[in-house]
Amino acid sequence: MSAPAILWFRRDLRLADHPALSAAVASGAPLVPAFILDEAEGGDWRLGAAARWWLHESLAALSRDLAKLGAPLTLRRGDAEAELLRLVEETGAASVYWSRLYEPWASARDARIEARLSERGVATKSFAGALLAEPGSIRNAEGRPFRVFTPFWRKLAETPQPASPLAAPKRIRAAPAPASERLEAWRLRPKKPDWAAGLREAWRPGEATARRRLAHFLRNGAGAYARLRDFPAEDGASRLSPHLHWGEISPLQIWSAAHSAAVGAEGRAAFLRELGWREFCHHLIAAHPEMPDAPLDKAFARFPWASDARALEAWKKGETGYPLVDAAMRQLWRTGYMHNRLRMVAASFLVKHLLLPWREGELWFWDTLVDADLANNSANWQWVAGCGADAAPYFRIFNPVLQGQKFDPEGAFVRRFVPELARLDAKYIHKPWAAPERALREAGVRLGETYPRPIVDHAAARQRALAAFATIRAQLPH
Repeated sequence: MSAPAILWFRRDLRLADHPALSAAVASGAPLVPAFILDEAEGGDWRLGAAARWWLHESLAALSRDLAKLGAPLTLRRGDAEAELLRLVEETGAASVYWSRLYEPWASARDARIEARLSERGVATKSFAGALLAEPGSIRNAEGRPFRVFTPFWRKLAETPQPASPLAAPKRIRAAPAPASERLEAWRLRPKKPDWAAGLREAWRPGEATARRRLAHFLRNGAGAYARLRDFPAEDGASRLSPHLHWGEISPLQIWSAAHSAAVGAEGRAAFLRELGWREFCHHLIAAHPEMPDAPLDKAFARFPWASDARALEAWKKGETGYPLVDAAMRQLWRTGYMHNRLRMVAASFLVKHLLLPWREGELWFWDTLVDADLANNSANWQWVAGCGADAAPYFRIFNPVLQGQKFDPEGAFVRRFVPELARLDAKYIHKPWAAPERALREAGVRLGETYPRPIVDHAAARQRALAAFATIRAQLPH
């Protein structure tokens, strides 16, 4: 009997279009599918609470799918390097297969593991699968990584992709299963029952759901995506981001399905461009491993950020007095998700209205988003703050009232997540402080009691932000 092979699952929790799995099955070796929970993985960027919930549900789904193919999933917890070496010893595995990750800590760890396994005569075989193009493969005319999205996207879009994604194996030849921990013992689910209930109501993790969601979106939403994607009350987004982050579906599956679907060119282009932005962020972090912790524009290291714990807490709780911002933050807390347009509005409010450091927002999103992705999260926060690659200029300051009037004109989204304003006329739903006393009374709104007054004046906050920017403007490239 040939020596077993270990398939080390990480953020590739699927069976279809899984190059490492397909190669391991094709090798003919009996397989030990395994997942290792390393609580210290990522250092300061360990799994947030919402991500831990998703991981629990996704692993449960993967375990069921593997069991149907005759290969139980082995669960281990501890230092990933040590646990993988222990599994190799226990099983007598001659090879280990895995999908590549691109975070700085992951690349360094995987290099160490490869070296240690090689010393023991164990073959390591790593595969792409999380991106359409490997970091470093898309470069500008000077041979450098792109710092601007549009030319990056143009080149990526022209890069040939495989004709079709890999099919899932119909059966897996399994090796004798080693001892496995119980998923429930890991206590990945939130301790707050109301939060867990909100996540369960909003999501059903797993590969099968990801594929259904993609099919539903391409059939019903992709055609209008370019028109509806900015309106949070509409069902215009694909909501594939957490499935994509956890590898329940691959970018190639999305790319291939979008090109095969009967979807208008405008909707398809807008949708795939978002997939391209995800790729851009991952290529950025590979080229700039300091990105989660430090501004790419070094001049911003001297930015005069404020320190205001009460304002930060009001922002986190959705109690800023600006309904669109508050609705966005409450959607995040209740569902582990925030609409993309609102991510920009809420982030701009923190960084520019409150003058609080972008890393505070980055950390909060990391803990509360089910799709928390180190590359996307850090790149997007730096984009809003004006200190990243291809960043929005710092003096671009979203007006939350105008954004609400434009993208939630009837206040449907605000009414859903800020129910204390539900009866307020649409004319005042995004600026209740401007409503006549009678309108407030009839709507049951008492400013400062049932709903907060604005914690900052927009015009004054804008001037303060511009003045702060002026202190470093001379150091910025022109």
